[in-house]
Amino acid sequence: MLKGSEALEESKQRIIQEFVPGKQVTLAHIIANPIKDLYPKLGMLQDEGAIGILTITPSEGAMIAADVASKAANISIGFVDRFNGSLVILGDVAAVEAGIRDVMGMLCDKMGFAKAEISRS
Repeated sequence: MLKGSEALEESKQRIIQEFVPGKQVTLAHIIANPIKDLYPKLGMLQDEGAIGILTITPSEGAMIAADVASKAANISIGFVDRFNGSLVILGDVAAVEAGIRDVMGMLCDKMGFAKAEISRS
């Protein structure tokens, strides 16, 4: 039986978040026809069109990706997290695809980021 501080230590959970050096796009995905319930669950005000999701390391790459995607196509930025490297873009399927392709071109082809295949559902 554990007593006092031993019991307290055993009940604590620790989460360790580790970043490794390197540049990569770890996820590039297009949800072409999301169900309507998905938008509010993600906190999105727009409730139609495709959703593009990118995860980028280092996380500052998300800021670059947001800029490139918004200049490449008629999309809106649903979410950008400069601390975790997540970016969500919204628009019609062709615009979201064009935005993600231009982001991949800038980050991977011009800046040397490792490339993830663009997936689609």
